[in-house]
Amino acid sequence: MAVPVILALLPARYQLMPRDVPFVGAVALAIPMLLAGFSSKKKAAWRAERYVAAVVLPLTVLGNLVVLAFLLKDMASKHPGMSGITLLTTSIAIWVSNILVFALAYWLIDRGGPEGRTMGWAGRADFSFPRGDPSDDFPANWQPIFADYLALAFNTSTAFSPTDVLPLTPRAKMLMVLQSAISLVTVIAVGARAINILGS
Repeated sequence: MAVPVILALLPARYQLMPRDVPFVGAVALAIPMLLAGFSSKKKAAWRAERYVAAVVLPLTVLGNLVVLAFLLKDMASKHPGMSGITLLTTSIAIWVSNILVFALAYWLIDRGGPEGRTMGWAGRADFSFPRGDPSDDFPANWQPIFADYLALAFNTSTAFSPTDVLPLTPRAKMLMVLQSAISLVTVIAVGARAINILGS
């Protein structure tokens, strides 16, 4: 629910749709997630979760890209209504929602998603997580949880590259490239310009 809240707080000039629409998408995604956690029909809930995420997450990334394009256009045209605060808050909103959306995407694709990790996925993993030395006493059946993917997404948006978790498949690498590119433009182009305006 954090992403629609962030999108709803964007300045009016960067609202791409009515403020209620992102909340509808978030609720549509949250319902199968909750059902997967508490219902006995987990397989159906996981399937619904995957289908809804396949629509909601790409649309959210596309929305971030459009808002970022509008920001760059405003910066290039030196729009008279543009302020450093507007630039800074909007760039922070894009950066944070970028982390959350890609964390969820990584969590849903790696090792067959929540269903695959619960059922003992035997396929190819998308990411390689370090487990430390044998003395660290990691269980043999350890599986990453959402916090692991959130840390991966945060590091990708902050360092613009893999840190301790390596992408193994082409789709994982392309997702990380896209996430890093959005963050790079947001932080360097927009964020730096906002700080420059505020400092002048």
